[in-house]
Amino acid sequence: MESLTALLTNNTLIWVAFVGVLGLIIGSFLNVVVHRLPRILEQQWKQQCHQLLGTAQKKDESVPGLVSPRSRCPHCDHQISALENIPVVSYLILGGKCSSCKQRISFRYPMVELISALLAVVVTWKWGISTTTAAVLVLTWSLIALSFIDYDHQILPDIIVLPLLWLGLLFNSQNMFVNMESALYGAMAGYLSLWLVYHGFKLLTGKEGMGYGDFKLFAVFGAWLGWQLLPVIILLAAVAGSVIGLGAILILGRDRNLPMPFGPYLAIAGWIAVLWGDDLLGSYLRYAGLS
Repeated sequence: MESLTALLTNNTLIWVAFVGVLGLIIGSFLNVVVHRLPRILEQQWKQQCHQLLGTAQKKDESVPGLVSPRSRCPHCDHQISALENIPVVSYLILGGKCSSCKQRISFRYPMVELISALLAVVVTWKWGISTTTAAVLVLTWSLIALSFIDYDHQILPDIIVLPLLWLGLLFNSQNMFVNMESALYGAMAGYLSLWLVYHGFKLLTGKEGMGYGDFKLFAVFGAWLGWQLLPVIILLAAVAGSVIGLGAILILGRDRNLPMPFGPYLAIAGWIAVLWGDDLLGSYLRYAGLS
């Protein structure tokens, strides 16, 4: 074990390649999380409703757990073997089709795996072997899962968001990214700012412009990066939302009347700010004439 650690420490390329492979494996698991977690939460919510109403409900055995059972083809229910579940590689070998029924497999699966690996490599290249790298990898992979869940279901599950909030405060109790005071005020400002925007918009229009999950996710970035970077993050999120949303309408033909989740854009902006936030803040202050 010591020799492996020494090899990774002394050879950056090997370490980055190792993290890239790990990212592919984590990405494969994130596909499971994105697909199954909303179904698990829905079942839990239904059970809670039945408990409040005092009515009996039989547990839906078709809802899988996060770890078991093994994945199956959504078309023919073929159980995916280990050799068919190698990240990216199996998809390419199988030609993007189920080995049993030959139905097309969604490209999203290898895409999530590649994104998880690529972002992990970027993080590792920036910080090397360090506790900061480990912390940002946890944040990165969590944001990927949250983005795809929000895109599919318009929810940002507390079971992922809230631990990230507490982790940000925990890490900054040791001044990993900012001091504790900035992190605490950042978490408060992140939540309350969007809370005020939400209620102001609802008061003026009678409509809900975003969800409470967005408040909590913005609070996460405040807890990790401090209150100082929140204006940069919200500006980046607005730009990302405008560009991607307009592209989806013009290029992909998305119905402009369909609601578009804000969580993925917050996640993109927040992740960029984690890696290059200080540079962006400096540019923002110079542009605004404040420095």
